[in-house]
Amino acid sequence: MDVSMRNGRDRIVRIMERPGRWMDEAGLQALTGDLRTIAAKTLDEGSLTYGVFSEDHARLRDTIITLVTLRDGTPIAFNALAVMTLDTRPDPVDVLHLGLVMVDPDQRSGGLSWVLYGLTCFMLFVRNQFRPLWISNVTQVPSVVGMVSEMFSDTWPKPDADRRTLNHVLMARRIMASHRHVFGVGKDAEFDETRFVITNAYTGGSDDLKKTWEQAPKHRDAEYNDFCAAQLDYERGDDVLQLGRMDLPAIRRYLTRTVPKSAVFGVLSAAIFVALQRLILPLFYWLDSTRKFSILRPAKGDKDV
Repeated sequence: MDVSMRNGRDRIVRIMERPGRWMDEAGLQALTGDLRTIAAKTLDEGSLTYGVFSEDHARLRDTIITLVTLRDGTPIAFNALAVMTLDTRPDPVDVLHLGLVMVDPDQRSGGLSWVLYGLTCFMLFVRNQFRPLWISNVTQVPSVVGMVSEMFSDTWPKPDADRRTLNHVLMARRIMASHRHVFGVGKDAEFDETRFVITNAYTGGSDDLKKTWEQAPKHRDAEYNDFCAAQLDYERGDDVLQLGRMDLPAIRRYLTRTVPKSAVFGVLSAAIFVALQRLILPLFYWLDSTRKFSILRPAKGDKDV
Protein backbone atom coordinates (compact mmCIF):
# COMPACT_ATOMS: atom_id res chain seq x y z
CA MET A 1 0.00 0.00 0.00
CA ASP A 2 1.31 3.42 -1.03
CA VAL A 3 -1.45 6.00 -0.58
CA SER A 4 -1.29 9.81 -0.52
CA MET A 5 -4.01 12.27 0.46
CA ARG A 6 -4.31 15.93 1.35
CA ASN A 7 -4.69 17.11 4.92
CA GLY A 8 -5.98 20.65 4.74
CA ARG A 9 -4.60 23.11 2.23
CA ASP A 10 -0.92 22.87 2.99
CA ARG A 11 -0.18 19.28 4.06
CA ILE A 12 0.19 15.93 2.33
CA VAL A 13 -0.16 12.57 4.09
CA ARG A 14 1.57 9.54 2.59
CA ILE A 15 1.13 6.00 3.95
CA MET A 16 3.85 3.56 2.89
CA GLU A 17 3.43 -0.10 3.79
CA ARG A 18 6.68 -2.03 4.31
CA PRO A 19 8.80 0.30 2.12
CA GLY A 20 11.86 -1.86 2.75
CA ARG A 21 10.33 -4.50 0.48
CA TRP A 22 9.65 -2.35 -2.60
CA MET A 23 11.35 1.04 -2.35
CA ASP A 24 14.78 1.44 -3.95
CA GLU A 25 17.85 2.41 -1.94
CA ALA A 26 17.67 6.08 -2.92
CA GLY A 27 14.05 6.23 -1.82
CA LEU A 28 14.85 4.56 1.51
CA GLN A 29 17.70 7.00 2.12
CA ALA A 30 15.39 9.95 1.43
CA LEU A 31 12.69 8.51 3.67
CA THR A 32 15.00 7.90 6.63
CA GLY A 33 16.44 11.36 6.07
CA ASP A 34 12.96 12.87 6.45
CA LEU A 35 12.38 10.86 9.64
CA ARG A 36 15.68 12.00 11.12
CA THR A 37 14.90 15.61 10.23
CA ILE A 38 11.68 15.45 12.24
CA ALA A 39 13.42 13.64 15.11
CA ALA A 40 16.16 16.29 15.26
CA LYS A 41 13.52 18.99 15.71
CA THR A 42 11.61 16.96 18.29
CA LEU A 43 14.42 15.82 20.60
CA ASP A 44 16.20 18.54 22.53
CA GLU A 45 19.33 16.41 22.62
CA GLY A 46 20.44 12.83 22.14
CA SER A 47 19.37 10.41 19.43
CA LEU A 48 17.43 7.19 18.88
CA THR A 49 19.05 3.93 17.76
CA TYR A 50 16.16 1.50 17.48
CA GLY A 51 13.51 0.71 14.87
CA VAL A 52 13.52 2.98 11.82
CA PHE A 53 16.50 4.92 13.22
CA SER A 54 18.82 1.92 13.18
CA GLU A 55 21.38 1.67 10.40
CA ASP A 56 19.70 -1.52 9.17
CA HIS A 57 17.10 -0.71 6.50
CA ALA A 58 15.73 -4.22 6.98
CA ARG A 59 13.69 -2.74 9.83
CA LEU A 60 11.60 -1.02 7.16
CA ARG A 61 10.55 -4.39 5.73
CA ASP A 62 7.99 -4.79 8.50
CA THR A 63 7.16 -1.15 9.20
CA ILE A 64 4.35 1.06 7.94
CA ILE A 65 5.33 4.73 7.72
CA THR A 66 2.81 7.55 7.82
CA LEU A 67 4.67 10.70 6.75
CA VAL A 68 3.17 14.19 6.82
CA THR A 69 4.85 16.88 4.75
CA LEU A 70 4.08 20.42 3.70
CA ARG A 71 3.26 20.95 0.04
CA ASP A 72 6.87 22.00 -0.61
CA GLY A 73 8.07 18.62 0.69
CA THR A 74 9.19 19.72 4.17
CA PRO A 75 8.64 16.80 6.59
CA ILE A 76 6.72 17.77 9.74
CA ALA A 77 5.44 14.55 11.36
CA PHE A 78 5.51 10.77 11.11
CA ASN A 79 4.29 7.56 12.66
CA ALA A 80 6.33 4.37 12.33
CA LEU A 81 3.86 1.53 12.84
CA ALA A 82 5.52 -1.88 13.19
CA VAL A 83 3.96 -5.21 12.20
CA MET A 84 4.73 -7.87 14.82
CA THR A 85 3.90 -11.50 13.98
CA LEU A 86 3.21 -13.38 17.20
CA ASP A 87 3.68 -17.14 17.40
CA THR A 88 0.22 -17.96 18.76
CA ARG A 89 -1.91 -21.08 18.45
CA PRO A 90 -3.59 -22.30 16.33
CA ASP A 91 -2.35 -19.63 13.89
CA PRO A 92 0.15 -16.75 14.07
CA VAL A 93 -1.39 -13.32 14.69
CA ASP A 94 -0.21 -9.99 13.31
CA VAL A 95 -0.27 -7.13 15.81
CA LEU A 96 0.08 -3.52 14.66
CA HIS A 97 2.32 -1.67 17.09
CA LEU A 98 1.41 2.02 17.07
CA GLY A 99 5.09 2.75 17.24
CA LEU A 100 6.98 5.98 17.39
CA VAL A 101 5.13 9.23 16.70
CA MET A 102 6.99 12.52 16.27
CA VAL A 103 5.69 15.96 15.34
CA ASP A 104 7.67 19.10 14.58
CA PRO A 105 7.15 21.34 17.67
CA ASP A 106 5.99 24.17 15.39
CA GLN A 107 3.16 21.94 14.07
CA ARG A 108 1.83 20.41 17.30
CA SER A 109 -1.30 22.55 17.35
CA GLY A 110 -2.21 21.50 13.81
CA GLY A 111 -4.63 18.69 14.70
CA LEU A 112 -2.50 15.80 13.45
CA SER A 113 -3.34 13.21 16.12
CA TRP A 114 -6.19 11.66 14.11
CA VAL A 115 -3.81 11.22 11.15
CA LEU A 116 -0.86 9.81 13.07
CA TYR A 117 -2.68 7.40 15.37
CA GLY A 118 -5.80 6.19 13.59
CA LEU A 119 -5.63 6.76 9.84
CA THR A 120 -3.17 3.98 9.01
CA CYS A 121 -5.02 1.47 11.20
CA PHE A 122 -8.27 2.41 9.45
CA MET A 123 -6.76 1.87 6.00
CA LEU A 124 -5.31 -1.49 7.00
CA PHE A 125 -8.65 -2.53 8.50
CA VAL A 126 -10.37 -1.77 5.18
CA ARG A 127 -7.63 -3.53 3.22
CA ASN A 128 -8.02 -6.54 5.56
CA GLN A 129 -11.68 -6.86 4.47
CA PHE A 130 -13.02 -5.48 7.78
CA ARG A 131 -11.53 -8.27 9.86
CA PRO A 132 -10.56 -7.09 13.38
CA LEU A 133 -6.91 -6.13 13.84
CA TRP A 134 -5.01 -6.27 17.12
CA ILE A 135 -3.00 -3.19 18.03
CA SER A 136 -0.39 -2.55 20.74
CA ASN A 137 0.94 0.60 22.33
CA VAL A 138 3.87 1.22 24.68
CA THR A 139 3.97 4.64 26.32
CA GLN A 140 4.27 6.66 29.50
CA VAL A 141 2.36 9.66 28.10
CA PRO A 142 -1.13 10.11 29.64
CA SER A 143 -2.54 11.81 26.53
CA VAL A 144 -1.58 8.79 24.39
CA VAL A 145 -2.91 6.30 26.96
CA GLY A 146 -6.24 8.14 26.87
CA MET A 147 -6.33 8.36 23.08
CA VAL A 148 -5.73 4.62 22.65
CA SER A 149 -8.26 3.78 25.39
CA GLU A 150 -10.97 5.85 23.71
CA MET A 151 -10.26 4.93 20.07
CA PHE A 152 -9.85 1.14 20.12
CA SER A 153 -12.03 -1.71 21.40
CA ASP A 154 -11.29 -4.14 24.27
CA THR A 155 -8.27 -2.08 25.35
CA TRP A 156 -6.32 -3.30 28.37
CA PRO A 157 -5.20 -1.71 30.59
CA LYS A 158 -7.16 1.51 31.00
CA PRO A 159 -8.89 3.16 33.97
CA ASP A 160 -12.39 1.76 33.37
CA ALA A 161 -11.44 -1.64 31.86
CA ASP A 162 -13.51 -4.57 33.11
CA ARG A 163 -10.79 -7.20 33.03
CA ARG A 164 -7.96 -8.54 30.95
CA THR A 165 -8.58 -11.61 28.80
CA LEU A 166 -6.41 -14.65 28.19
CA ASN A 167 -5.66 -13.26 24.70
CA HIS A 168 -4.31 -10.07 26.27
CA VAL A 169 -1.98 -12.04 28.54
CA LEU A 170 -0.71 -14.49 25.91
CA MET A 171 -0.01 -11.78 23.35
CA ALA A 172 1.72 -9.57 25.91
CA ARG A 173 3.99 -12.46 26.89
CA ARG A 174 5.00 -13.07 23.28
CA ILE A 175 5.56 -9.38 22.59
CA MET A 176 7.85 -9.06 25.61
CA ALA A 177 9.65 -12.31 24.77
CA SER A 178 10.41 -11.64 21.10
CA HIS A 179 9.65 -8.06 20.06
CA ARG A 180 11.21 -5.70 22.60
CA HIS A 181 13.45 -4.26 19.92
CA VAL A 182 10.39 -2.83 18.15
CA PHE A 183 9.83 -0.27 20.91
CA GLY A 184 13.37 0.05 22.23
CA VAL A 185 13.03 -1.81 25.55
CA GLY A 186 16.14 -3.57 26.87
CA LYS A 187 16.43 -7.14 28.09
CA ASP A 188 16.86 -5.98 31.69
CA ALA A 189 13.38 -4.40 31.78
CA GLU A 190 10.79 -6.42 33.70
CA PHE A 191 7.12 -6.89 32.86
CA ASP A 192 4.36 -6.84 35.46
CA GLU A 193 1.63 -9.09 34.00
CA THR A 194 -0.92 -7.95 36.57
CA ARG A 195 -0.73 -4.26 35.64
CA PHE A 196 0.80 -4.59 32.13
CA VAL A 197 3.58 -2.22 33.17
CA ILE A 198 7.15 -2.44 31.84
CA THR A 199 9.55 -1.29 34.56
CA ASN A 200 12.89 0.38 33.73
CA ALA A 201 11.84 0.50 30.09
CA TYR A 202 14.29 3.07 28.69
CA THR A 203 17.47 1.03 28.29
CA GLY A 204 17.17 -0.50 24.81
CA GLY A 205 17.66 2.37 22.38
CA SER A 206 14.73 4.57 23.37
CA ASP A 207 16.64 6.21 26.23
CA ASP A 208 16.18 9.77 24.96
CA LEU A 209 12.38 9.43 24.93
CA LYS A 210 12.19 9.11 28.72
CA LYS A 211 10.09 11.88 30.27
CA THR A 212 9.46 13.21 33.74
CA TRP A 213 5.89 13.49 34.99
CA GLU A 214 6.01 17.22 34.35
CA GLN A 215 7.22 16.74 30.75
CA ALA A 216 4.65 14.08 29.78
CA PRO A 217 1.68 15.63 27.88
CA LYS A 218 -1.52 15.25 29.88
CA HIS A 219 -4.97 14.17 28.70
CA ARG A 220 -8.00 16.45 28.92
CA ASP A 221 -9.73 13.78 31.03
CA ALA A 222 -8.09 13.65 34.46
CA GLU A 223 -8.79 9.92 34.94
CA TYR A 224 -6.03 9.01 32.46
CA ASN A 225 -3.58 11.35 34.15
CA ASP A 226 -4.42 9.85 37.54
CA PHE A 227 -4.10 6.34 36.10
CA CYS A 228 -0.59 6.97 34.77
CA ALA A 229 0.52 8.77 37.94
CA ALA A 230 -0.62 5.81 40.06
CA GLN A 231 0.73 3.00 37.85
CA LEU A 232 4.04 4.36 36.51
CA ASP A 233 7.29 5.36 38.19
CA TYR A 234 8.54 8.24 36.04
CA GLU A 235 11.85 8.56 37.87
CA ARG A 236 12.71 4.92 37.13
CA GLY A 237 11.23 5.08 33.62
CA ASP A 238 8.15 2.85 33.35
CA ASP A 239 5.83 2.27 30.39
CA VAL A 240 2.36 0.81 30.10
CA LEU A 241 1.76 -1.88 27.44
CA GLN A 242 -1.74 -1.52 26.00
CA LEU A 243 -3.45 -4.05 23.74
CA GLY A 244 -6.71 -3.42 21.88
CA ARG A 245 -8.54 -4.09 18.63
CA MET A 246 -9.50 -2.13 15.55
CA ASP A 247 -13.00 -3.36 14.67
CA LEU A 248 -16.26 -1.92 13.33
CA PRO A 249 -17.24 -0.16 16.60
CA ALA A 250 -13.73 1.35 16.75
CA ILE A 251 -14.07 2.54 13.15
CA ARG A 252 -17.40 4.18 13.97
CA ARG A 253 -15.86 6.01 16.92
CA TYR A 254 -12.88 7.04 14.84
CA LEU A 255 -14.95 8.50 12.00
CA THR A 256 -17.55 10.20 14.21
CA ARG A 257 -15.44 11.43 17.13
CA THR A 258 -11.84 11.76 15.99
CA VAL A 259 -11.73 12.64 12.30
CA PRO A 260 -12.68 16.29 11.61
CA LYS A 261 -15.92 16.53 9.62
CA SER A 262 -14.09 18.39 6.87
CA ALA A 263 -11.73 15.41 6.41
CA VAL A 264 -14.23 12.52 6.49
CA PHE A 265 -14.85 12.58 2.72
CA GLY A 266 -11.12 12.46 1.96
CA VAL A 267 -10.60 9.57 4.39
CA LEU A 268 -13.48 7.57 2.90
CA SER A 269 -12.25 8.26 -0.65
CA ALA A 270 -8.78 6.95 0.21
CA ALA A 271 -10.35 3.90 1.86
CA ILE A 272 -12.41 3.17 -1.26
CA PHE A 273 -9.25 3.39 -3.37
CA VAL A 274 -7.49 0.90 -1.06
CA ALA A 275 -10.51 -1.45 -1.19
CA LEU A 276 -10.63 -1.32 -4.99
CA GLN A 277 -6.95 -2.18 -5.17
CA ARG A 278 -7.66 -5.22 -3.00
CA LEU A 279 -10.69 -6.32 -5.02
CA ILE A 280 -10.04 -5.37 -8.64
CA LEU A 281 -6.31 -5.90 -9.18
CA PRO A 282 -6.29 -9.62 -8.26
CA LEU A 283 -9.24 -10.17 -10.61
CA PHE A 284 -7.46 -8.28 -13.40
CA TYR A 285 -4.30 -10.32 -12.88
CA TRP A 286 -6.26 -13.56 -12.87
CA LEU A 287 -8.21 -12.91 -16.08
CA ASP A 288 -5.22 -11.80 -18.17
CA SER A 289 -3.59 -15.11 -19.09
CA THR A 290 -1.22 -13.61 -21.67
CA ARG A 291 1.13 -11.72 -19.34
CA LYS A 292 3.33 -12.57 -16.41
CA PHE A 293 2.42 -11.11 -13.02
CA SER A 294 4.89 -11.82 -10.22
CA ILE A 295 4.83 -15.64 -9.75
CA LEU A 296 1.95 -16.13 -12.22
CA ARG A 297 3.13 -17.29 -15.68
CA PRO A 298 1.40 -16.88 -19.07
CA ALA A 299 -0.90 -19.67 -20.08
CA LYS A 300 0.40 -19.52 -23.65
CA GLY A 301 3.56 -18.49 -25.43
CA ASP A 302 7.16 -18.18 -24.33
CA LYS A 303 7.54 -18.71 -20.58
CA ASP A 304 10.29 -16.14 -20.47
CA VAL A 305 8.09 -13.36 -21.90
